[in-house]
Amino acid sequence: MGAKTEMATKSRGYSAEDIEILEDLSPILHRPGMYTDPANPNHALVEIIDNASDEGLAGFARNVIVTLYADGSASVEDDGRGIPVDIHPKKKVPAVQVIFTTLHSGGKFRKTDADAVYRIAGGLHGVGICVPNALSTRLEVDVKRDGALHRLVFVDNGKLKDPLKKLKAVGPKESGTTIRFWPDPKYFDSPKIVVADIAALLRAKAMLLPGVRFTLGIEKGGKFETQTWHFPDGIRGYFASAIEGLAPVADTFTGERYITAQSESDSFAEGEGALWAMAWTAEGEVVSEAYVNMIPTRQGGTHVSGLREGAHAAIRNFIEHHEMGQRGLKLVPEDVWSRVSYVLSVKMLDPQFKGQVKNELISRDAVKLIAQMVRDPFELWLSQHVDEGKKIAELCIRQALARTRAAQKIERRKSGGVAVLPGKLTDCASDDPERNELFIVEGDSAGGSAKQARDKEFQAVLPLKGKPKNTWQDQPETLYANKEIEAIALAIGVDPHRSGDAADLTGLRYHKIVILADADVDGSHIQVLLLTLFFRHFPRLIEAGRVYVAQPPLFRIDVPGAGKGRPSRKLYALDQAELDAIQHKLGDEGAKAGSWTVSRFKGLGEMSPEQLWETTLNPDTRRMLPVFVEPDGAASRETDSSVFEMMMAKENASQRREWMETYGNLIDADIS
Repeated sequence: MGAKTEMATKSRGYSAEDIEILEDLSPILHRPGMYTDPANPNHALVEIIDNASDEGLAGFARNVIVTLYADGSASVEDDGRGIPVDIHPKKKVPAVQVIFTTLHSGGKFRKTDADAVYRIAGGLHGVGICVPNALSTRLEVDVKRDGALHRLVFVDNGKLKDPLKKLKAVGPKESGTTIRFWPDPKYFDSPKIVVADIAALLRAKAMLLPGVRFTLGIEKGGKFETQTWHFPDGIRGYFASAIEGLAPVADTFTGERYITAQSESDSFAEGEGALWAMAWTAEGEVVSEAYVNMIPTRQGGTHVSGLREGAHAAIRNFIEHHEMGQRGLKLVPEDVWSRVSYVLSVKMLDPQFKGQVKNELISRDAVKLIAQMVRDPFELWLSQHVDEGKKIAELCIRQALARTRAAQKIERRKSGGVAVLPGKLTDCASDDPERNELFIVEGDSAGGSAKQARDKEFQAVLPLKGKPKNTWQDQPETLYANKEIEAIALAIGVDPHRSGDAADLTGLRYHKIVILADADVDGSHIQVLLLTLFFRHFPRLIEAGRVYVAQPPLFRIDVPGAGKGRPSRKLYALDQAELDAIQHKLGDEGAKAGSWTVSRFKGLGEMSPEQLWETTLNPDTRRMLPVFVEPDGAASRETDSSVFEMMMAKENASQRREWMETYGNLIDADIS
């Protein structure tokens, strides 16, 4: 026993020696998947292209040339200002060396100043350009500025080989940057750059920057094949070629709007806004492209939600004004959006992306910004083009009729009469289970806030009294002895069942069942108890992907305005780690420490309905975690079951204690 205890103590040892500090580029090498797409070097190349494009966006570069060489390397050349080569005041080395070797360095942080080097740009974190350097066997930087050509060379994943030196003199008006890198194959599934994706990106950037020519050169057999994209007409010409052959039902609607000094906006900064083109087609594949500061967001995000919201509001008002609606038929955003092709380009001062790859925008303000930019111009366009507007409206009405017919088929009740719903359930108006959502909330206070904040059309609220019962060891036939669990079963319309049973889900009334609890320890406990109920007694709901966990914020950060360049903001953080990251970013942006205030929500009931809607209920801006079983089948479910058994079974208290003694140091305890 003594030897075993000593070994256990050693295995649980945790001291300062165990704390590692990853410096320079080592964080990228340690976890490359956090910083880039490991499938191939495309994203690493795109980081360099984005920097060159930002010079075009700032009004300095007129040409961007991308070259793919036969040896697998790639280069990007621009005729912008050239990366600074003077000595950095803190690092005491050339600034260009700092940019390629120091994470979170660059000229794109302080965007609140009207004369900032990059006021609107794709770069945010000062990380991107370090990625190709860290993940390459060799990287060369040539900079033309200050009357000379300078060169800097790195090898072996970012190690300095040749310090910055002048190669030759150049003309006083010559400037620009050329970066060539050789991807390190060990960091990518395939070392080959996908040419088609790079060509599509350059074509899109040429549309977004009408004043810049983008050229792609490919080395084949010692010769270079080149292709150049330039769209002087911008988005209109680009969109016309993108939807060629789709036969729109009406003319294309294009527009461009940005916040100006005269806009009197207290929510957005000067220069923020959007450029867009939209068309509706009755059939065929739709075109959907969205960009933020010229960064392609392939998974869309909140800016696309804003475009959808603005288009839906305008068409709904048009239908009402021209009395085209049908009795009892409600037009929802998806009726408008399902057959629309669009290209959207957004400019934002401080966009927030989901991950370093930037495939999805998550800035909550983007919904309001883009809806505000699009709605009024679209309503005006519809009123000026009534015949075109009626064609679009008729297509949207047909989509709504098809949706309601499908919902009526799904909603056929089982034989045995109308289901009796629990009295505490505040149901939604819609009969379409595909669209409907049920929020299971703890307590009358939080339930009251959720009822006020929800969209009554498709969101239902079921408040529970106190913490749910631990049902891990309950038998299905005894579940209904607990009134709270009976209410959940009656509300969702599905009977308890065991894993593997052919459960009848035809009565399911909501295709999203959302656990909504406070963002604290008690809330986490409620989540676990409800997940135990669904995993043990309603497993088919999890297998079908119908169960979600809402993520309400724990903190609100009120940031004061900084002159005309930046209005006041309200930011939200899910936890302490996200709060720390936001505060660090505010410091990088130039905000004075202590100028912002941080408030902690004691519970959902403390939030105003507007705050709860914006952060937790609005499908366009909320964060929710889907609950699912790993796709390994029975083996994975057996593993999950063993974890639940250890954590929830009454007789396993000793196992839980042993687990906490072993892994307790890994848990972030909330003791505030």
